[in-house]
Amino acid sequence: MKKIIIGSLWMVLHVTATAQSKKLTLQQCLETALNNNLQVNQSNLQMQSAQVNWQQARANMLPNIAGSINYGANQGRSIDPFTNTYINQQLNFSNLNVDGNIPLFNGFQLQNQVKQNNLAFQATKMEFQQAKDNLTLNVILSYLLVLNNEDVLDLAKAQMEVTKKQVERLDLLNKEGAIAPYTFTDLKGQYASDEVSVTNAQNSVQSSKLTLAQLMNVPYDESAELERINVNEALALYEGSPDKIYEEATAKLGIVKAADLRKQSAEKGIKVARGGYSPTLSLFGGLGTSYSSAASLSSLVSESYGASDSYVTVNGTNYQLNVKQQTFKNEPFGLSKQYNNNQYTNFGVALRVPIANNLRARNQVKLAQITYKNTQLISDNTKIQLRQNIEQAHFNMTAAYNRYQSFQNQVTALEESFKAAEVRFENGVINSVEYLQVKNNLDRARLNLTQSKYEYVLRTKVLDYYQGKLSW
Repeated sequence: MKKIIIGSLWMVLHVTATAQSKKLTLQQCLETALNNNLQVNQSNLQMQSAQVNWQQARANMLPNIAGSINYGANQGRSIDPFTNTYINQQLNFSNLNVDGNIPLFNGFQLQNQVKQNNLAFQATKMEFQQAKDNLTLNVILSYLLVLNNEDVLDLAKAQMEVTKKQVERLDLLNKEGAIAPYTFTDLKGQYASDEVSVTNAQNSVQSSKLTLAQLMNVPYDESAELERINVNEALALYEGSPDKIYEEATAKLGIVKAADLRKQSAEKGIKVARGGYSPTLSLFGGLGTSYSSAASLSSLVSESYGASDSYVTVNGTNYQLNVKQQTFKNEPFGLSKQYNNNQYTNFGVALRVPIANNLRARNQVKLAQITYKNTQLISDNTKIQLRQNIEQAHFNMTAAYNRYQSFQNQVTALEESFKAAEVRFENGVINSVEYLQVKNNLDRARLNLTQSKYEYVLRTKVLDYYQGKLSW
């Protein structure tokens, strides 16, 4: 997380400095957005979490070994752990143990959990890729929208400049009394309308820049400039039928792969749940030792023979018995010596057979089956929605291309009409109303042509997205 934050801060500074020195490229915008976008970073963390779960499922098949050590004190009557007899004194004790077990069979639950978690991990990888693809598409569309609005702005300025020249010409004629006053005022009104159009176009440019900055998660800079892209290269009729695009999408699109992998993971979950019906067999073993402060070692100091109070009678005569007398000395039995002396081991095989577990195993199987059916519905619905979206996107693309072709022809015709109208207006053949009507028709046609051109390119990029080949 620290690396992500540092990288994001660096990218913000880098993009800000770049924007001040030169125009931003589409590639820079994409890289910045992918590094800074919170949803993409969150999807990346979810993928890492799923990977850890998969690794843990694999580790669950390894032996489970644990060690323990304790040290304490007893007062009063207690059991001496060294002699196993009752004593009535303060006693310090300690135990050291190492235990382990390894599963031998549990209905293949561990193996199926590994497969289930691996499929879930692969699904999150696809979802992470999908998040990046979604962001990439949105950045490309926003980038193109900025360019579209900039072209509209240039067009509005050009239209205003044409009107301005006519206003300046008519102003001179009006002062000389060579034209009717309303002719001059009509053009002045048109010039004011053109100024409004320029202002609206400027606002649209800044609004689209703000949207792009928010996608990149960088501070908004109204002075930022984008490198121009030659969209004319993408104006050929898009190839590919809806069926072919859908076929490509189901094979490449991350959201489709993720839904299928989630379904496969849920299917493995049913096998994991069914493993709860099976007996479990495991191997166990342990090593331990203990210590007691009451323990001591007795060592022989000396031995001798002497008369005792006991007699034995032989043929009516009593004989006094001599017995061996030994002297012992108790010495402390240290901690390390007791640990070495008191070691013990155990090992064995444990079999556990489920008989009645409150119907837990059966209900877990039912829940796993429900989860599988739900993921199956999600997968089917994803594909249905995908096909419908592709069909709609393909229709929108075709309609946009047809509009672009129509507006091209319209602009060509209206440009010729405007040239003739401009000459006739300057020579007084037509009035200002007729001139403005022709001019406004051309202005609207040029605006429609510009917007239809970018709309068509945007529609093609959506279809590229569905086929997993977003690029420029």
